[in-house]
Formats: sequence, structure tokens, C-alpha cells
Amino acid sequence: MRIATRFVSRAAASSMVVAAALALVGFQAAEQTASAATKKAPSAVTCTTANTKLTVTKVSRPINHLLLKATNTGSRTCYAYYAPYLRAGADAQAPLAWAEESTPQAVVTLEPGQSAYAGITTSTPDGEGGTKAKTLGVYFTNKKANGTNKEKTLKLPKGGVFFNSTATVTYWQDNAKDALFW
Repeated sequence: MRIATRFVSRAAASSMVVAAALALVGFQAAEQTASAATKKAPSAVTCTTANTKLTVTKVSRPINHLLLKATNTGSRTCYAYYAPYLRAGADAQAPLAWAEESTPQAVVTLEPGQSAYAGITTSTPDGEGGTKAKTLGVYFTNKKANGTNKEKTLKLPKGGVFFNSTATVTYWQDNAKDALFW
């Protein structure tokens, strides 16, 4: 009887040693796979005029609004930080103000092929002065809210759009409806 008990105990101990060794090998293999995946996964970049396609369109509602669309044309995910810096017309001295109330809860992240949107209020009856602009200069921002890359100049629809002192642009949004809400 004693011999059988010792045999069972030794067999159980051997099984536990084998199981522990297999678990260790499996853990090491999983760790190597995870580190290889981490090294191969491309990191996200800041959206710029070099890795996006920009378009601007006039919308019927709300009145005096434009919609700016940025589509990620790159092969890596990009972040559309804050709001774009916009220059209404070639002679504009300062960028349009950002509509602070449109700040999203998180940075808009664009996978390749996805788009971000910014709504542009061109003028209101309360505004002063104004001019008709034929172009819109666009700069993206980085995570420190500085302008990035170089400016992309877009032609405005219908031969130009009137801008006055109340012109603003929203923060980047992940859909057009939210961008035009402000």
C-alpha cells in the first residue's frame, strides 16, 4: 500500500512540475508575441495637411455656415487635435476664433479613410465689418495647440463667402451633425 501511495505522490508531483514548465513556456511565448505585436503596431500621428484630404462646403442649414471635412488619407491612425487654425482670405491678419463650447470629450481619432468635421460660422447679424473671402487657409494643430505642417488653401464655394467679426470654427468633431450644431 505504501508503495502505491508513494507512486501516486511522485506521479502527481511530476505532473505539477510538467504543468508549471508548460505554463512558464506558454507565458514566455505570449510575452514574446505581445512584444512583437507592440513593435510592429504603427503608432498614431498628428493629422496634418500631408496625411489628410480637406474639403469645404456651404450648407443650407444653419445659415451662414460652412462645413470643413478632413479625411485621413495616410496609412496610420491620426489625431485631429483641438480645432483647425483658419485664415479667411489671403489678406486675413488673424485666425478665426475657436468656439470653446464645442470642445469634445476626447481627441478625435481617425483611422485611415475616416473623417473629422469642423463647423464654420461665417457671420452673424451682431458682427461688425466684414469682407468676402475667396479662399480658406487651413492649419492643423498638434497636442500643444500649435499649428502644424504647412497651410492648405481651399477655394470657397460660389466665388467667395462673407465673413465678419463673429466668424468662428468648432473643435474637430467625429460627425457633421455635431460640427454644425454650434
